[in-house]
Amino acid sequence: MKRLALLIAAFAVHAVALAQATPVGLWKTIDDESKTEKSLVRIVESGGVLGGKIEKLLDPARQNDVCDKCSDERKGKPIVGLSIIRNAKQDGEDKSVWTGGEILDPNNGKTYRLRLKPLDGGKQLEVRGYIGPFFRNQTWIRVE
Repeated sequence: MKRLALLIAAFAVHAVALAQATPVGLWKTIDDESKTEKSLVRIVESGGVLGGKIEKLLDPARQNDVCDKCSDERKGKPIVGLSIIRNAKQDGEDKSVWTGGEILDPNNGKTYRLRLKPLDGGKQLEVRGYIGPFFRNQTWIRVE
């Protein structure tokens, strides 16, 4: 009986660790150039597809900013609540990576091809945006 309880406990801990090793959750974004904390982004999953919205800007002076450099339907929309991650799916070959979507940088209005990879057991998220052969990396920190 004791052995069964230990087995169940070990499985539960492993299941929690696996659940955290996905991009789904609330993340603190860290700017790749200035290394400053910029925002909180919530990534959600629906039907196997990931999307993410800016939930909060950490600079109080920017709370009412809009995406004036966006060139699609997001132009002029408030940055808080803005959808910046779209259509990412778990990679067919490497299950630790989500690709195929896009990420928007609301500061310059550019969209990049996207790659998400949880690190450190899901405590961090490597966010890579590509344009052609060029890319930018950010490491986000899990909040919840």
